[in-house]
Amino acid sequence: MNAQQLKNAILQEAIEGRLVSQDPNDEPASVLLARIRKEKVKLVKEGKLKKKDLEIKPISEDEIPFEIPKGWVWVRWGELGEYKKGPFGSSLTKSMFVPQSDEAVKVYEQKNAIQKDYSLGDYYVTKEKYETMTGFTVRPGDIIVSCAGTIGETYLLPPEAPIGIINQALMRAKLHLDSIIPYWLLHFQYVLLIENKLKGSGSAIKNIPPFEVLKAMPVPLPPLAEQHRIVAKIEELLPKVEEYGKAQDALNKLNAELPERLKKSILQEAIEGRLVPQDPNDEPASVLLAQIRKEKEQLVKEGKLKKKDLIETPISDDEIPFEIPDSWEWCRIKQLFETTSGGTPEKGHPEYYGGEIPWVKVGDLIKKNIDKTEECISEEGLNHSSAKLFPKGTILVAMYCNDAIGKSSIIESPMTTNQAICGLFPNPSVSTDYIYYAIQANRTELQEKAAGGAQKNINQKIVNDMLIPLPPLVEQHRIVEKLEQLLGEIDKLKN
Repeated sequence: MNAQQLKNAILQEAIEGRLVSQDPNDEPASVLLARIRKEKVKLVKEGKLKKKDLEIKPISEDEIPFEIPKGWVWVRWGELGEYKKGPFGSSLTKSMFVPQSDEAVKVYEQKNAIQKDYSLGDYYVTKEKYETMTGFTVRPGDIIVSCAGTIGETYLLPPEAPIGIINQALMRAKLHLDSIIPYWLLHFQYVLLIENKLKGSGSAIKNIPPFEVLKAMPVPLPPLAEQHRIVAKIEELLPKVEEYGKAQDALNKLNAELPERLKKSILQEAIEGRLVPQDPNDEPASVLLAQIRKEKEQLVKEGKLKKKDLIETPISDDEIPFEIPDSWEWCRIKQLFETTSGGTPEKGHPEYYGGEIPWVKVGDLIKKNIDKTEECISEEGLNHSSAKLFPKGTILVAMYCNDAIGKSSIIESPMTTNQAICGLFPNPSVSTDYIYYAIQANRTELQEKAAGGAQKNINQKIVNDMLIPLPPLVEQHRIVEKLEQLLGEIDKLKN
């Protein structure tokens, strides 16, 4: 049960006479109702009500939704007060408003009801205009109700509120006895819940019932003393319901965030060498790096790499964020991979698009492995742009789009990308899956180096310089196996 459902249940208990105990010494509601009717007769004599307002339509048994305690009575909503909706739009337009002055009359707006503040707003009309709209007058002690957008917010105008008129988005309620106002406000919430069938749903209220429906609704009226006890009890309970709601929201947020938090924690354990045990028989990562360098030197001799590709930027102690096992080594992406970015074929050439070559954009980097994209380009588009065809197994890293920076995927077939993505060509000497997870674990390093205005980005050099904690190759495979087992369990939590 959420907080709104709990509030609805408390309200239901109150209206049915089960929230507080009855006192046989209370003056029965029938006496209270007689006073209300006496007040209505007085208003008829004064010309403030019409004789037809004294007519009472009996409440049939079919209309009564539940039993009420002894001492309570069923009445119709319309017997408790007068109700008035704001004027039609053409009766009150912005062109009629004037600046605030001692001679101007305030126009109450919906925000006065929603924010419970009579001082808000700067719409006023002249006294002459007011004289033509006195039927929409509101005074201290009247209740205004929001009727558009945010529906059903009520506000009892305090003694210091100025006399004014309501606008089109408000309803006025003027009760025949001030003593029943607190219970009326409570019951009004109940009416909205029933009319809109919202009990237990917590949904937004969409409409206030039409006047004829509202005025004809049966109301369970308790003795006045019990009304006060009910209101006092609800005022005691609602802060606790609010606290419960905040606690529940915090728990829901925690539950929603827990899978990602667990994922980050496990990834961090993995790249710090604490997810699986080290094996002293593993060939250390230093040997692996030496082997990779030797292979690169051979590629330089063959003219497949340039001498500058052998230049390695030393790693200072200040750069190292945490300790790693003795058999591991810190290295940079550039030491492990050949990298390059993609490109975008000219949009003015429709023949460059709609081909069969998957064209990856940052928005496509939504899972570990990509086997298809939203958009494809043609061979012609590939050949007439800076786009490059990456082989299967390439790791793609987002370089643009703020929070997306560092998002990565591994392609499952040859693909190309736009310029917002850097591709790390496959290297059989390292585990592609391990490097993917290492980049994901350390995305903040890339994001912290982003520059630019509204759309921050990084460049290929920043990707190349990214630090990677490199385990022995066989340990890389053990880490990936354990990671994928644990991450699979975490994904089940999301469902």
